[in-house]
Amino acid sequence: MTSPRWLTDAEQDAWYAWRRMFPLVNAEISRDLSTDSGLSEADYDVLSVLSETPGSRMRVTGLAGLMQWSRSRLSHHLTRMEQRDLIRREDVTTDGRGAEVVLTDSGSATIHAAAPLHVASVRRHLIDHLTPEELATLANLGETIAQRMGITRKTT
Repeated sequence: MTSPRWLTDAEQDAWYAWRRMFPLVNAEISRDLSTDSGLSEADYDVLSVLSETPGSRMRVTGLAGLMQWSRSRLSHHLTRMEQRDLIRREDVTTDGRGAEVVLTDSGSATIHAAAPLHVASVRRHLIDHLTPEELATLANLGETIAQRMGITRKTT
Protein backbone atom coordinates (compact mmCIF):
# COMPACT_ATOMS: atom_id res chain seq x y z
CA MET A 1 0.00 0.00 0.00
CA THR A 2 1.36 3.40 -0.95
CA SER A 3 1.29 6.29 1.44
CA PRO A 4 -1.19 9.10 0.74
CA ARG A 5 -0.07 12.07 -1.27
CA TRP A 6 -1.01 14.79 1.19
CA LEU A 7 -1.87 18.26 0.03
CA THR A 8 0.82 20.89 0.15
CA ASP A 9 0.03 24.12 1.99
CA ALA A 10 -0.78 25.86 -1.32
CA GLU A 11 -2.98 22.94 -2.45
CA GLN A 12 -4.77 22.88 0.89
CA ASP A 13 -5.35 26.65 0.73
CA ALA A 14 -6.90 26.25 -2.74
CA TRP A 15 -9.05 23.32 -1.60
CA TYR A 16 -10.32 25.15 1.49
CA ALA A 17 -11.03 28.29 -0.53
CA TRP A 18 -13.10 26.24 -2.99
CA ARG A 19 -14.92 24.48 -0.15
CA ARG A 20 -15.84 27.85 1.42
CA MET A 21 -16.65 29.70 -1.80
CA PHE A 22 -18.81 27.22 -3.69
CA PRO A 23 -21.54 26.55 -1.11
CA LEU A 24 -21.75 30.23 -0.15
CA VAL A 25 -22.15 31.50 -3.70
CA ASN A 26 -24.39 28.62 -4.74
CA ALA A 27 -26.68 29.03 -1.71
CA GLU A 28 -27.15 32.76 -2.34
CA ILE A 29 -27.92 32.30 -6.03
CA SER A 30 -30.26 29.36 -5.33
CA ARG A 31 -32.08 31.33 -2.65
CA ASP A 32 -32.54 34.28 -5.00
CA LEU A 33 -33.75 32.01 -7.80
CA SER A 34 -36.36 30.41 -5.56
CA THR A 35 -37.50 33.74 -4.13
CA ASP A 36 -37.53 35.60 -7.44
CA SER A 37 -39.09 32.97 -9.70
CA GLY A 38 -40.12 29.93 -7.65
CA LEU A 39 -37.66 27.78 -9.58
CA SER A 40 -35.08 25.35 -8.27
CA GLU A 41 -31.60 25.22 -9.77
CA ALA A 42 -32.58 22.03 -11.59
CA ASP A 43 -35.75 23.65 -12.97
CA TYR A 44 -33.71 26.59 -14.23
CA ASP A 45 -31.07 24.32 -15.76
CA VAL A 46 -33.66 22.30 -17.70
CA LEU A 47 -35.56 25.38 -18.85
CA SER A 48 -32.45 27.32 -19.87
CA VAL A 49 -31.00 24.39 -21.83
CA LEU A 50 -34.27 23.86 -23.67
CA SER A 51 -34.71 27.56 -24.37
CA GLU A 52 -31.27 27.65 -26.03
CA THR A 53 -31.77 24.45 -28.05
CA PRO A 54 -33.10 24.56 -31.63
CA GLY A 55 -36.82 23.83 -31.51
CA SER A 56 -36.74 24.12 -27.70
CA ARG A 57 -36.49 20.35 -27.47
CA MET A 58 -33.91 17.75 -26.56
CA ARG A 59 -33.78 14.00 -26.15
CA VAL A 60 -34.11 12.87 -22.55
CA THR A 61 -30.85 10.94 -22.78
CA GLY A 62 -28.99 14.00 -24.05
CA LEU A 63 -30.42 16.20 -21.32
CA ALA A 64 -29.53 13.63 -18.65
CA GLY A 65 -25.96 13.51 -19.94
CA LEU A 66 -25.66 17.27 -20.08
CA MET A 67 -26.93 17.64 -16.52
CA GLN A 68 -24.84 14.69 -15.28
CA TRP A 69 -27.98 13.06 -13.89
CA SER A 70 -29.24 9.50 -14.13
CA ARG A 71 -32.20 9.04 -16.46
CA SER A 72 -34.27 7.98 -13.45
CA ARG A 73 -33.50 11.12 -11.47
CA LEU A 74 -34.19 13.31 -14.49
CA SER A 75 -37.42 11.46 -15.24
CA HIS A 76 -38.74 12.14 -11.74
CA HIS A 77 -37.80 15.79 -12.00
CA LEU A 78 -39.38 16.12 -15.44
CA THR A 79 -42.60 14.64 -14.07
CA ARG A 80 -42.77 17.44 -11.50
CA MET A 81 -42.02 20.02 -14.18
CA GLU A 82 -44.72 18.52 -16.43
CA GLN A 83 -47.25 18.84 -13.63
CA ARG A 84 -46.45 22.57 -13.53
CA ASP A 85 -46.80 22.82 -17.35
CA LEU A 86 -43.17 23.93 -17.80
CA ILE A 87 -42.24 21.08 -20.15
CA ARG A 88 -43.85 18.13 -21.89
CA ARG A 89 -42.44 14.84 -23.09
CA GLU A 90 -43.04 13.59 -26.60
CA ASP A 91 -42.11 10.33 -28.29
CA VAL A 92 -39.43 10.62 -30.95
CA THR A 93 -41.32 9.87 -34.14
CA THR A 94 -38.25 9.11 -36.25
CA ASP A 95 -37.13 6.05 -34.29
CA GLY A 96 -39.87 5.29 -31.78
CA ARG A 97 -37.37 4.43 -29.06
CA GLY A 98 -36.80 7.63 -27.22
CA ALA A 99 -38.50 10.65 -25.82
CA GLU A 100 -37.84 14.34 -26.17
CA VAL A 101 -38.36 17.04 -23.58
CA VAL A 102 -40.11 20.04 -25.08
CA LEU A 103 -40.39 23.51 -23.59
CA THR A 104 -44.03 24.60 -23.27
CA ASP A 105 -45.23 28.15 -23.80
CA SER A 106 -45.57 28.45 -20.04
CA GLY A 107 -42.03 27.14 -19.56
CA SER A 108 -40.74 29.61 -22.12
CA ALA A 109 -42.48 32.50 -20.39
CA THR A 110 -41.15 31.29 -17.03
CA ILE A 111 -37.51 31.11 -18.13
CA HIS A 112 -37.71 34.45 -19.92
CA ALA A 113 -39.09 36.09 -16.77
CA ALA A 114 -36.57 34.34 -14.49
CA ALA A 115 -33.42 34.89 -16.56
CA PRO A 116 -32.86 38.63 -15.95
CA LEU A 117 -33.27 38.21 -12.19
CA HIS A 118 -31.04 35.13 -12.18
CA VAL A 119 -28.31 36.92 -14.12
CA ALA A 120 -28.50 39.84 -11.67
CA SER A 121 -28.04 37.37 -8.81
CA VAL A 122 -25.08 35.68 -10.49
CA ARG A 123 -23.51 39.09 -11.02
CA ARG A 124 -24.19 40.19 -7.43
CA HIS A 125 -22.85 37.03 -5.77
CA LEU A 126 -19.98 36.07 -8.11
CA ILE A 127 -19.15 38.06 -11.23
CA ASP A 128 -18.97 41.52 -9.68
CA HIS A 129 -16.52 40.30 -7.03
CA LEU A 130 -13.89 39.35 -9.61
CA THR A 131 -11.61 41.24 -11.95
CA PRO A 132 -11.69 40.41 -15.67
CA GLU A 133 -8.44 38.48 -15.21
CA GLU A 134 -9.89 36.50 -12.30
CA LEU A 135 -13.00 35.72 -14.36
CA ALA A 136 -10.84 34.44 -17.22
CA THR A 137 -8.87 32.29 -14.78
CA LEU A 138 -12.07 30.89 -13.25
CA ALA A 139 -13.47 30.07 -16.70
CA ASN A 140 -10.23 28.40 -17.76
CA LEU A 141 -10.04 26.36 -14.56
CA GLY A 142 -13.62 25.20 -14.88
CA GLU A 143 -13.20 24.19 -18.53
CA THR A 144 -9.89 22.45 -17.85
CA ILE A 145 -11.27 20.37 -14.99
CA ALA A 146 -14.47 19.53 -16.88
CA GLN A 147 -12.54 18.42 -19.98
CA ARG A 148 -10.16 16.29 -17.94
CA MET A 149 -13.18 14.63 -16.37
CA GLY A 150 -14.62 13.93 -19.82
CA ILE A 151 -17.27 16.64 -19.88
CA THR A 152 -17.37 18.71 -23.02
CA ARG A 153 -18.69 22.24 -23.24
CA LYS A 154 -22.37 22.49 -24.05
CA THR A 155 -23.02 23.69 -27.56
CA THR A 156 -26.33 25.02 -28.75
